[in-house]
Amino acid sequence: MVAKQTVSFLTKRFREVGLEPDSRHGQNFLIDMNLLNLLVDSGNIESNDLVLEIGTGTGSLTSLMAPRAAHVITVEIDTHLHQLAREELEEFDNITMVQNDALRNKNNFSPIVLSTIKEKFESIPNCRFKLVANLPYNVATPIISNLLLTEILPTSMTVTIQKELADRIVAVPRTKDYSALSIWMQSLCDCRIVRVLGPSVFWPRPKVHSAIIHLEHSLEKRSRIHDVPFYHEFVRSLFFHRRKFLRSVVISSFKGQLDKPDVDDVLDRLELGPQTRAEELPVERILELSEGMRLKLQEVESR
Repeated sequence: MVAKQTVSFLTKRFREVGLEPDSRHGQNFLIDMNLLNLLVDSGNIESNDLVLEIGTGTGSLTSLMAPRAAHVITVEIDTHLHQLAREELEEFDNITMVQNDALRNKNNFSPIVLSTIKEKFESIPNCRFKLVANLPYNVATPIISNLLLTEILPTSMTVTIQKELADRIVAVPRTKDYSALSIWMQSLCDCRIVRVLGPSVFWPRPKVHSAIIHLEHSLEKRSRIHDVPFYHEFVRSLFFHRRKFLRSVVISSFKGQLDKPDVDDVLDRLELGPQTRAEELPVERILELSEGMRLKLQEVESR
């Protein structure tokens, strides 16, 4: 079993192998064992679950999840940490360690990671796929956002992220934190902040607060969206210029595809007036607008 991830343990192990935390990879290790256990407990890991962890670190979180899960896939970009964790986790036979960047680019997962997930998922009867991780700050947004666009969808995602990001995910309309990410995540998931974490529970200490957030993927919510990739791009386009009026933003987004009367027809039918801004609309209204624009596109293309 991996030793408790304390400051003394980490500094000793890093000194033994001649390493220092790499800020480029967002290496801030959670050193409070109660919070590590809270993260695992909040993930509701069961015996038929395939768990993905991004950021293996020293393997402390991995070792807490492996006894509960059918299998854990853990991904580490740092070659030295990957080797260190391999030594710590050698007793487990249900862990696949991947030394790779989890992302191919900011909009897509690594093909290696995706193929590993698919292979393991298909080998586990009645498998459920979950993300449980202490995510590096610099990849948190693309990880949780893009995982909802992959072939094998997560049942849930339970992660530590920067508190500012967690606030954006759960934000409501007419607030500064309400954004495309808020709408995208709330359209597909039930979102809940589990615990806010101060800098002192990490080593090295970050300059910001963090949060454990639990995102429960809802198939009922997903069923309301007829074209998920279209919706994803539509929502992003609404906030390229968040202070502009909705009409001008939509016209700009569909330039070359729809003319102004087509856009006005959709907005009029939905009773969205000329002073409306995207940041004022709740998720339900964004869903209506997206579907209205999708159907209008189909109508124009069939003329």
